[in-house]
Order: sequence, then C-alpha cells, then structure tokens
Amino acid sequence: MVLRLIFGGIVAGYLALCGAMLLFQRNLQYFPGQNAPSPAAAGFDAVTEVALVAADGTPLQMWYSAAPPGAPTVFYLQGNAGEIADRPKRWAFLREQGFGVAFLSYRGFGGSGGTISEPGLHMDADAAYDWLVAQGVAPDRLAVVGESLGSGVAVRLAADRPVGALLLEAPYSSAADVAAHRFPFLPVRLLMHDQFPSADRIARVSAPILIQHGERDLVIPFSLGRALYDAAPQPKEFRQVPRHGHELVSEPGTWKAEADFIRRHMGPQSVTLRQDATSP
Repeated sequence: MVLRLIFGGIVAGYLALCGAMLLFQRNLQYFPGQNAPSPAAAGFDAVTEVALVAADGTPLQMWYSAAPPGAPTVFYLQGNAGEIADRPKRWAFLREQGFGVAFLSYRGFGGSGGTISEPGLHMDADAAYDWLVAQGVAPDRLAVVGESLGSGVAVRLAADRPVGALLLEAPYSSAADVAAHRFPFLPVRLLMHDQFPSADRIARVSAPILIQHGERDLVIPFSLGRALYDAAPQPKEFRQVPRHGHELVSEPGTWKAEADFIRRHMGPQSVTLRQDATSP
C-alpha cells in the first residue's frame, strides 16, 4: 500500500511537471526585450523606422538602411532574447561593409505588438521580406542571417522564398531537439508547440548556406548545428569555432566570416567598403 502511494505520488508529480511544461513552455523558450528605445538612443545610425503589418494584422517594427546601388542587403533575424536595439555593434559592422541592413523586431519584442509563437514569427519574416522586395531589393541580393532561435525563422523563410544566401549562427536541427537535450526526462516532442523543424526544411533551400557554431556551446549543442549542416544541400560551408560557446553570435569574427561569404557568393564587385570604415 505504501509503495503504491509512493508510486502514485511520483506519477502525479511527473504529470504535473508535464502539465507545467505544456502551459508555460513559451516562457522558457522566449525572453523578449521590450524597452523599445529610439534608434538614436540605442546607438544606431542612418535608420529608417518601418511600420509593418503581418498577415494576421499584427503591427511590427523594422529598422532599415538601404544598400548602395548593386550591393546586397542583410536581413537579420535575432535570437530569442533581448531586442534589436541591443545590437548596435552588429548594425554598425554591416553598414561599414557597405551592405544594406534590415533588423526585424518580432511580434512580442520591443516596438512590435502581438504574442510570440512559431507561426507568428514566420508571418513576421514574410511581411518583412515582402516589404524589402517591394522596395526594390531583388531576392538574389538578399542575404538572410539567422541567429540562434532566429535560425529556425531564417531556414523556413529561405526554404519558401528565393534569397541570395543563408547564414546561420549557432543553429539547431530543431528546437525540439534542443529541448530534449535540456529536459531528457520529459516527452518534449509531444508537448512542445514551437518546434522549428529546420532539418526537415533546409533541403528546400537553393541559396548558398554558411553555418557557424562554437564547439563549447552550452545553449544549443554543437552536434545539433552539425546535424543541420549534414541535412543541408550544397553549396554549403561549416565553420567550426574551437574554444567558443554561444557567445559566438555576438563576436565580430562571426560577422566577418558572413561578410566574406556574402562577397564570395553574391558578387564582390558590387560591394565596396566605406572608406571611413572602422572595426567594431
């Protein structure tokens, strides 16, 4: 009888834990910043503030700087934490390279409305893509960068829409694989709403692909980035970075590798470094 009660308590506790994961999982997956300062207050220069509306009516904010004639535009999709205002050094670096730049604030993040979900984030990326193309950015002059969680948004976009290059920083085979690594005792694949199955989608990408991943990444295991690379079609490159963890996404060396890849695959003759460029 005592053993039965103990076993029943364990089962009840486990089911309660599963229930909590089902109800609160997005609080464990997304950590949006919502300060929404102005571009100038956040240290950004030459920003056009763009008001977008997703297909479901959600208002979105995007910061944009047009490319010089013929140069590529980099469309950046951030990770799961903070907001675009936290990334002034990345913005400055891309501008110094002579690229056009677009930073999208997802729904639920600073400056945008709505509630975060995987289908919603894909709608947000589509709205930004459509706006950029309507402004005259040719799809083959658009390089899509996906950072961490944003890699799943970037892969789906490049799988469904033509782009000039796909650049992924610390990506995953799926968000469900990340969760299973972190919570091996839970049936996360049955419970998880936003699974971002990138490995199932990346085969449809026709653009050149660069994947970069730190060997010591404790947030998204290196093995998951490698698995995504293995599933990707050619042409593709994998940059394995020793002695680095998830901080790889914030390092100028990562951005430089992307800039070099863009020039090699999207035409170096159309990209001229600004003469006043300085290192970030």
